[in-house]
Amino acid sequence: MGNRRQDHFARRAHDENFPARSVYKLEEIDRRLRLTRPGQRVLDLGAAPGSWTLYLCRAVGPHGLVLAVDPHDLHVPLPPNARFLRGSAADLAAEITAAGPFDLVLSDMAPATMGDRATDQFRSFDLFSTALDLAARTGRDGSSFAGKIFQGSSFEEARTRLRTLYIDVRIVRPKATRSESYEVFLCGLGKKTQ
Repeated sequence: MGNRRQDHFARRAHDENFPARSVYKLEEIDRRLRLTRPGQRVLDLGAAPGSWTLYLCRAVGPHGLVLAVDPHDLHVPLPPNARFLRGSAADLAAEITAAGPFDLVLSDMAPATMGDRATDQFRSFDLFSTALDLAARTGRDGSSFAGKIFQGSSFEEARTRLRTLYIDVRIVRPKATRSESYEVFLCGLGKKTQ
């Protein structure tokens, strides 16, 4: 059943001209939490291959802006309401901060997995922390955040930190997530005034 579901998402992505099925993770998170609105400024971390960027550009419309950041090139032509910075989010923090503020900060960043769950989870927590640091610096008051993280020993620390910054914190495991994956998205709604 799980493989058929994954094949469904891969086929659907191909049919709808998205480079990856991960777009349906974002679509579900957005549908459940109502993250996007026309005219928003959105920071898209871990943007390659570009499915999330395309989805976001459509969601925010021509008066919005999507700043996509990734160490790898995008596999899609950039719409006019998108800008791309190539490099790691940590290395580009000053440029990202200068481009803010943002109404929504998203992170689909994930480490290259090593096969050791504890190591993979720690590296995922590190990327999540980078994204959350950027959200803390660049998110407007009232903005939202959603970041991928692997469940493990640092998960509660990440959730606690998110609660210090946002009024409402949710955990979302989208249906498009592979059954064997231990990733979830930690989401913060209503960034508190700092």
